[in-house]
Amino acid sequence: MKESYENKISFPKINSCGMEIILEYIYTGSIKNESLTKDNIIEAFYAADYFQLPDLQDFIVKNFKNTLEKNNNRNYSPELLSKFAGKMPLTEDNILLCSLVEAVATIPLNTIEFGRLSITGFQYLLSCTYEKEKPFATPEYEVFRYSAILAAKQVSNDTYKTLMERLPTLKQIEQMENSVRVENKFIPDHKKVAKELELLVEFINFRRIQGQVLVDIIEPLEIVPAKIILNIYRHNTKSINSDINHFRGISINNCTNYVWDESACGPELIIEDNGKVVYAPNGQWRSVRAKMLLENIGIYEWDVIIEKVCTWSWVGVCASENFNYGEVAGTQFSGWVLGSNGSCCNPGNSLNNYCPPFHYDGAKITVHLDINRRTCSFTVNGTKYSEVSAWNNLPSKLYPVVSLKYPGRFRDEFDCKKSFDVILHI
Repeated sequence: MKESYENKISFPKINSCGMEIILEYIYTGSIKNESLTKDNIIEAFYAADYFQLPDLQDFIVKNFKNTLEKNNNRNYSPELLSKFAGKMPLTEDNILLCSLVEAVATIPLNTIEFGRLSITGFQYLLSCTYEKEKPFATPEYEVFRYSAILAAKQVSNDTYKTLMERLPTLKQIEQMENSVRVENKFIPDHKKVAKELELLVEFINFRRIQGQVLVDIIEPLEIVPAKIILNIYRHNTKSINSDINHFRGISINNCTNYVWDESACGPELIIEDNGKVVYAPNGQWRSVRAKMLLENIGIYEWDVIIEKVCTWSWVGVCASENFNYGEVAGTQFSGWVLGSNGSCCNPGNSLNNYCPPFHYDGAKITVHLDINRRTCSFTVNGTKYSEVSAWNNLPSKLYPVVSLKYPGRFRDEFDCKKSFDVILHI
């Protein structure tokens, strides 16, 4: 062997930073957490795979997850996924790759700067989440927008800048009046963009994108195959009343917002356990809302369970404007709630006998808020009731809200991976 006369062994596929981790592990039997960084974690995992050290691989994955939990505001998983895609085979049974995909999926794409996520890494992300029940933070239109701009960036800077102008964000679309049409500026090399986009477009579900956006924004770009556009038009024609979600998989939001908001809480109510519990030790009816803002487009659902009933319990939504948390939500024009007497309450838009009363401990109420149609309905103890007919033009920005008095108690046990399926346990 060559090593017998050169007195050295070569591993041309392993770089020095990866080899340092291997040597530390071999000689000490462990790895210090600080030894692994965003700059060497992929190389270390690759080296551990090369030398068939599964325990070291498990440690690296655990370290990555722990680091992500402690420093969620500095999520570098897009860069790691890109580096992984350029280094190792993309297989579904790779534990680090699965963790990276899961981590990137929880980041809204419009917050990931172009250049952080490679087109190969992004393609794998889309393929792993396409039509699968996995948590995903980005509406499908924003998935297309990111895909198109990323494809344009592979072509030229001029094309990239033009696509940035031609593709507004969802928030910008909401701010446009009547029409979402944008300036029809010529796209340099649009055929080249279409070619680059072929890698991604098969993993985009255009049925999850609003029809007007397809007509006014996407089709004029001429970068999506005409056959795909035509098929979507045909599907939408047959499914006029379709309630398909605008998010793939299980849409997710910022989990830190699924707690009661101390800054939007009536006097005498007490919030504890990191925002998960609110209760009334005494006093009159007060209201509290969650930090979570429900806006843009989509269908939001969350559960409220009455663990300890008070004289009356109220569950629903409120707007932040002119809302008094020292009063019951249903007596205010900016509150829309279902009471435990079975009535839906809002001044001038109330509905008696909406459902049977649920004035007892353990009652479970699910709120169904359709931002697309500005409507709301409720499920009580597993029985779903129709939309509240009087509430057919709710505001576009709302918060979950409850009203209670002594001895009422609310507990938030929301599971972050359920995203818009917010679970607020009372």
